[in-house]
Amino acid sequence: MVQGVGYRFFAQRAASRLGVAGYVKNLSDGRVEVYAIGTAEQLRCLRAELGRGPRAAEVSLVSEEDAAVSQQYTGGFGIEHDW
Repeated sequence: MVQGVGYRFFAQRAASRLGVAGYVKNLSDGRVEVYAIGTAEQLRCLRAELGRGPRAAEVSLVSEEDAAVSQQYTGGFGIEHDW
């Protein structure tokens, strides 16, 4: 769970800097979802960044699960909306 503002933009910048594809979006229940496509090392680095979060955010939990690679998200990293 994340509290604070700017987390999606922080995640987008971190993923782009690391060369990770996918998306980040706020969920209606207040959580933030990150779908990331990259090498094991890229994903390890992104997870570490997401656990720290931006200065204005308080990250209380980062969980992860495997997912199939969706070709529609392989071209870059963006911010999506869950509505």
